[in-house]
Amino acid sequence: MGFTRRTLLRTAALGTAAAGLQAMTSNAASAAPAGRTTAGEQEQLQALYRAAKDEGGRATLYMGGDAPGFFDFIPQAFLAQFPGIQVKTITDLSKYHDARIDNQLATGNLVADIAILQTTQDFDRWKAMGELLRYRPVGWDKVFDNAKDPDGYWASAYYGAFAPIVGIHQAPADPNDFRATDLLSPVFTDKIISTWPNDDDAVLFQYKLFVDQYGWGWLEKFAAQRPTYVRGLGGSIGGVTDGSYLASPAGAGGTGPNSVQVLPAHDRFPSWAQRAAIFRRSPHQATAKLFLSWLLSQQAQQDVIAGFTWSVRADVAPPAGLKPLADYRTTDPLDFPKFMSDRAAVDRFKSQVELYVGAVQGPNPADPQNTLGRTPGRF
Repeated sequence: MGFTRRTLLRTAALGTAAAGLQAMTSNAASAAPAGRTTAGEQEQLQALYRAAKDEGGRATLYMGGDAPGFFDFIPQAFLAQFPGIQVKTITDLSKYHDARIDNQLATGNLVADIAILQTTQDFDRWKAMGELLRYRPVGWDKVFDNAKDPDGYWASAYYGAFAPIVGIHQAPADPNDFRATDLLSPVFTDKIISTWPNDDDAVLFQYKLFVDQYGWGWLEKFAAQRPTYVRGLGGSIGGVTDGSYLASPAGAGGTGPNSVQVLPAHDRFPSWAQRAAIFRRSPHQATAKLFLSWLLSQQAQQDVIAGFTWSVRADVAPPAGLKPLADYRTTDPLDFPKFMSDRAAVDRFKSQVELYVGAVQGPNPADPQNTLGRTPGRF
């Protein structure tokens, strides 16, 4: 499937985890001459670089993820190209970052210049509040329509998605034929590990898709399998890839010696564009523009993003071994934002799921010592 243990260490999910099985790119990487496109974009980036240095050359990025330093390889690649620029990257669960940002906006104490989060509904809300900067970064016309705001207030860094991960000996001949109902087999009793669905809305959406397809009876039988629940994707994915467990219902980057990542041919699975925006009140807008434009540039999408997931640009091919998400008929990257937009419905479903799985337990995996506070990343 193109996922390795190294990929796992870089997967978000997307969400950040997350990020993982992200897609919706085209195999037509030659749609535009790469050399000419890259050269033109690099000229634009150099102009932005000069402006960023004139401004002071620093910015703070709040990035959704569930382990400290999870996405540090992205700003590290940026800083290698633009010496003298400082980007403080603060990784935490998106649902905590959005609360921080809301509080910073409410108190007139904004620290975050850029946000890249899984909580898609926040970007629509912040746009409506007038809190996002209208900015079309370099490469805007190459970004898929479902990965950018038509009015130019947000773009996306990559596509994210979750789907089951199964032990190599428990998967069918074609792993994509695996179904959620297969998790009810006795072979999986006491051998399933899952991220708490009531702690991660992307995992919750995978559970919702299963319940929509198979009914609440499926979840009742699944709970009877006595799954182990953990906070964060790293523990649930790693539990299968290292052979300790035989399956996880929602994850990414799960192919390895002991396991295989499923891209279901029969069950629906969630995918989404991980949104990114600059705040209108950002004190470091020039540096923020440079970072976001670099991230959306053809070179960064090819060398950094497509190294672990699918690009949001039409002229960057997906990773080896994976098809564009448009070729997977069991997912639609617009479904997750629709789900996230109705917070009352999300909360109702989450409360019902909690009746089956129990209340979330354990420390925040992205901030296990609870040290980030309200304004991390201040210069």
